[in-house]
Amino acid sequence: MFDTILIANRGEIACRVIRTARSMGLRCVAVYSDADRDAAHVEMADHAVHIGGPAPADSYLRGDAIIAAALDSGAQAIHPGYGFLSENPGFVDAVAAAGLVFVGPSAAAIRAMGLKDAAKALMIQAGVPVVPGYHGAGQDPDMLAEEAGRIGYPVLIKAVAGGGGKGMRLVEAPAAFADALRSAQGEARTAFGNADVLVEKYVSKPRHIEVQIFGDGTRAVHLFERDCSLQRRHQKVIEEAPAPGMTEEMRAAMGQAAVKAAEAIGYAGAGTVEFIVDASEGLRPDRFYFMEMNTRLQVEHPVTEAVTGIDLVEWQLRVAAGAALPAAQADLVLNGHAFEARLYAEDVPRGFLPATGTLAHLAFPEGARADSGVRPGDSISPWYDPMIAKLIVWGPTRAIALARLRQALRGTEVGGTVTNLAFLGALAAHPGFAAGDVDTGLIGRDLELLVPERRPHDRARAAAALSAAGLLTVPVETGSGPAAPDRAGSSQAVRGGEELSGFSLWQPLRRTVSLTWEDDAFDAVLQVHGPDHIEIGLDGAALVATRGRTGWRIDTVPMPGCVRRGDRVFVFDTFGFEFGIVDPLDRAAGRSGDGNLIEAPMPGLVKSVYAQAGQTVRAGDRLAVLEAMKMEHALLAARDGVVAEVLCPAGSQVEAGAALVRLEPET
Repeated sequence: MFDTILIANRGEIACRVIRTARSMGLRCVAVYSDADRDAAHVEMADHAVHIGGPAPADSYLRGDAIIAAALDSGAQAIHPGYGFLSENPGFVDAVAAAGLVFVGPSAAAIRAMGLKDAAKALMIQAGVPVVPGYHGAGQDPDMLAEEAGRIGYPVLIKAVAGGGGKGMRLVEAPAAFADALRSAQGEARTAFGNADVLVEKYVSKPRHIEVQIFGDGTRAVHLFERDCSLQRRHQKVIEEAPAPGMTEEMRAAMGQAAVKAAEAIGYAGAGTVEFIVDASEGLRPDRFYFMEMNTRLQVEHPVTEAVTGIDLVEWQLRVAAGAALPAAQADLVLNGHAFEARLYAEDVPRGFLPATGTLAHLAFPEGARADSGVRPGDSISPWYDPMIAKLIVWGPTRAIALARLRQALRGTEVGGTVTNLAFLGALAAHPGFAAGDVDTGLIGRDLELLVPERRPHDRARAAAALSAAGLLTVPVETGSGPAAPDRAGSSQAVRGGEELSGFSLWQPLRRTVSLTWEDDAFDAVLQVHGPDHIEIGLDGAALVATRGRTGWRIDTVPMPGCVRRGDRVFVFDTFGFEFGIVDPLDRAAGRSGDGNLIEAPMPGLVKSVYAQAGQTVRAGDRLAVLEAMKMEHALLAARDGVVAEVLCPAGSQVEAGAALVRLEPET
């Protein structure tokens, strides 16, 4: 066994690998970019090496710099994590040429599965069922359109390289094929450097079920399946293991097909064989089709660990060091049920736009596994995936595991950036999901129900006012760490037993606090009648806060946890609300802005500009494309009008809120 490994990745997966490697007595070396100089994985490692600028191409995709860092630091092996160089066969070859061990499959195995069209041809030879479609090398647009017609609409256009939903478009009718093809090819070229696509039949009620496999280069086993059907824009949101409704007959058939796929390419290490399942008539062993094989550890691997009791990273390290498979197929058993929810910094009502920001507060509940690469005080960078954490729960049954997931989501506290936490909570409470009736179209069909309008109720507003006024002696924290919640649900900063600031013994204290929530402003009138009794007036409503042995309550209900950071207050109730504290001197200041401007919704690269000065546009016309968080985002005209000027040319790196295009004022 080697004694030192380098982790060629960042964020939560780097932290995840370090934890297991440390438990095995290994020394860990981290690499970091300019943007990650103070990141959690850098702090956790025994040694860290700077490898370049914030853009992945200048750092985490620089295989030569990573190999040099491994050699200089005394590492004998490189663990790639997932993403970046984890499925780059050229990097694997370079690692071997440097005399280092790559913790993963061979370059030949990665090449065999790296392009979806070639992989499907190989699977057909191995006897693994595949989705009907065109997987050839020809890329002429007219020929691809003809193949789509032969397959029958609806069809999926998919990039032959990469994954994560990038370079993928659903086409419902022939008239939309040409535009969808151009869009898919452009996104694929940006993400993977390869614009080639394949065309497949779109399954009417598809479920995305994948099988975790593990091989030692000769033999392989499967560690059962995961259901990843809850997706938006082809990206996974909540995963679970095992798949609901799975029969032993179908599990055996899928497992056998996955093992056959792995052994056909002499696979070593952890991998995932992904299948699309036609669930229109339930789960049937003749209705699953090979989609692709991910030749790396998957983001959702913790749910497999939870139901098998196996540390997959430990297995990776042992097999990479030359050990045989740690277990035979007969030794592997399923135990209970597990869920994983992906917590992202993203603005769900605005189309799941990735978000940035500084994490003023971050805390997870006891009883749930939280895999995270960020801490309070860390920034969500525009350079990388905006994942904050993966929340994993286990239960002896699916119903119990799902109840624990809902509880864990309610107990998760995030302040400082918008997140998808409320969306995850709504999804976990969806009746169809609870019944196990899932498919990849569930989120799209019920999006309005899953993204309801959120407004803070009076209890949350009252808690914010009390915190803003300092009447609960909530400290203005500086990012040194979150306050732990007490049993009543409020943070330690507002527990009983603390004195009220500003309390007068001879008369009630009366004070007005001005707050904002999003674009709404409101006043709260606070009247203190004693150290344990405060009245709060809100828009004509009257609430009472009292303190007992278990902490503060508002109208007999435990006060939600709240944390103040400067002029912001975060109230952790119904997935959290952020309030602004209004300085009385600024009360009259209005918001500025030009309604004729099309602005960047986030930091990113202006990939292309379609607008020209003097051009007449209609509402919905594409004016520019912004590339951010590994995705392309089209910026559309909000109204009919005439372009006055283009303010940022293609190729510009812009900040959030940067003006890109200005329209002539409406007459």
